[in-house]
Amino acid sequence: QRGRNWTRPAQHLAHPALKAFMCGSLSGTCSTLLFQPLDLVKTRLQTLQNNAKPGAPKVGMFAVFINVIRTEKFFSLWKGVSPSFVRCIPGVGIYFSTFYSLKQHFFLDRAPNAGEAVLLGAGARAVAGVCMLPFTVIKTRFESGCYNYASVPGALRSMYKMEGIRALFSGLTATLLRDAPFSGIYVMFYSQAKRALPQEVTSAPYAPLVNFGCGVVAGVMASLATQPADVVKTHIQVRPSHCSTACAVRHIYMEHGMVGFFRGAVPRSLRRTLMAAMAWTVYEQLMARMGLKS
Repeated sequence: QRGRNWTRPAQHLAHPALKAFMCGSLSGTCSTLLFQPLDLVKTRLQTLQNNAKPGAPKVGMFAVFINVIRTEKFFSLWKGVSPSFVRCIPGVGIYFSTFYSLKQHFFLDRAPNAGEAVLLGAGARAVAGVCMLPFTVIKTRFESGCYNYASVPGALRSMYKMEGIRALFSGLTATLLRDAPFSGIYVMFYSQAKRALPQEVTSAPYAPLVNFGCGVVAGVMASLATQPADVVKTHIQVRPSHCSTACAVRHIYMEHGMVGFFRGAVPRSLRRTLMAAMAWTVYEQLMARMGLKS
């Protein structure tokens, strides 16, 4: 009996929340690597907007994409992938393990309704967002092209030495105003879309395709709703002056009008939608293989 206990697979000994963390981290790794170029293009578009003079011609997503390849190199499209990995691998794991724990605690016997799904997703994202904010700031600065950081540890040291601990948490309000509503809206649309489909459609072997399709619909809705907060977050984190959220909103509006709050919406919507859809699809499949209800 003792020998059988020692040879029992490790996955049977792991806590369900830890399994959710591992599934989330793996899904975050896959989606981050695939869609990092879209995040870089989005950040460059928003940075160009902040530095552009009034009346300057607009620059599009494809123009930025081609310019990065032409003036730097093809793999520069993955600039910022290191802090993205540092942020997303534990960050997505924290999100999914928090999401799983909250769902098991409050909704063990039933599925959450639309309003509860919003709170569930927003709460899980708020926890992950606060934990990983310093790496979000560094990732944004890497992608902007305005800073010449050599590595993530070097960026952490430089920011702390030159700007203080406050710089590592710049844009906290804007980040939470972006990420918590995004996740809340996403989970609401995602869960409600799946519930509206017939059981035979959501069951295997169609489950991955259905999960991805529901994720795309949910991601588009959530991305458009939270785009202004993303522009404000980028504005604050790229500029070392640490202006407040209200100051950044006023500046963007005075310089570029309402359209300024939707700069970079296309690449961000593509990335966030595809990344979230893929992350949730991989997460749900891995959780099902481990025998856990996601």
